[in-house]
Amino acid sequence: MPGFQTLTTLRAHLESAGLTPRKLYGQHFLIDGNLMRKLVASAELTPQDRVLEIGTATGSLTSLLAAGAGHVVTVEIDRKLAEISQQVLAPFANVVQIVGDAMKSKSALSPRVLSALDLAPPAPGGALKLVANLPYDIATSLVMDVLICPLPFARLCFTVQAEVGDRFTAEPGSGSYGSVGILAQTFAHVHRVLKVPPEAFWPRPKVESSMLRLDRRPDREQRIIDRAGFARFVRSFFLHRRKTLSHLARKEADSARLLSALSGLGIDPKARPEEISVSQWQSLFLAAC
Repeated sequence: MPGFQTLTTLRAHLESAGLTPRKLYGQHFLIDGNLMRKLVASAELTPQDRVLEIGTATGSLTSLLAAGAGHVVTVEIDRKLAEISQQVLAPFANVVQIVGDAMKSKSALSPRVLSALDLAPPAPGGALKLVANLPYDIATSLVMDVLICPLPFARLCFTVQAEVGDRFTAEPGSGSYGSVGILAQTFAHVHRVLKVPPEAFWPRPKVESSMLRLDRRPDREQRIIDRAGFARFVRSFFLHRRKTLSHLARKEADSARLLSALSGLGIDPKARPEEISVSQWQSLFLAAC
């Protein structure tokens, strides 16, 4: 039965197909078996769970996911690479592979992905989860899209560049704090599982990576029903993060209501977007919209 692939096995797969890692798709293959198993373990999979993986590669992680979950939908944009993984994953009846882009645009998951997940909902007692060694070039936008999409993802476990990971966990006033951290911390409990050194990947990236786990917060989603609207609201302010809130509010369509909301919530209108806490952003959105 297929399982974790060593660097030797991975190289052999690619060489047999005349392939090399492609920068175009941000390909950095996770080759540390212990770390890959920790990524899977962080998801706490059960046979009732359904899993989405972005970046099938040669099917190494997919095989481990298929062994623990009831159903796996995996997506690979590189058609040549997908030919390898389709052979590797042939023994798994509980894996559906989509060949193509996981994203319709920078702000929406592909309808093919959403449809495949709709057709394979979690079994009773199970949950929908994302587990992936995410391609660097789409990691941030993809996680944000998963958080605000209509599907009820309960847990997201993934690897990203350490700098990107810092944005998810950032506190107000720090250089990494912005819309990514606000959205992630609004809709999920964010945990940094561990740091991942460059040598855990092939080819080696020039930077460290982070393994993160996001546990969804249904209580916050009940409070902020319009998740996509909240995302647009926060992002609009961070387009000009060095401007004051009052300056930015005056450029909005309902500027009077926004300025009134700032005053009513006791938020300093001279403050800048990165100085406002996550809970204050939530309150401002609810008061102004």
